Amino acid sequence: MSKVARVLALAGFVAVALVASTRLLATPEPSPEERKLFVTGAKLWPVYCAQCHNARPGSSFSPAQWDAITMHMRTQSVIPAQDMRAIKEFLQHAR
Repeated sequence: MSKVARVLALAGFVAVALVASTRLLATPEPSPEERKLFVTGAKLWPVYCAQCHNARPGSSFSPAQWDAITMHMRTQSVIPAQDMRAIKEFLQHAR
């Protein structure tokens, strides 16, 4: 991936993460575990996912669909289970 494409992907991710984090904090208080997973997932998403996927809001799919998508991607990749749980938490709550 070229430098320009990486910068654009990162800029898209930052925009999605900012909107998502604002909305997460506006919902009823998440548990400390959920908040930690969300923040970790927001950091891991560009490491694992942005290499092949464009940034999309979490509302693109329902939580059940994110379950299926992340399960599929976990079997197709080398993402550790703990990292995938954090990414899934981020995607499910990034509206």
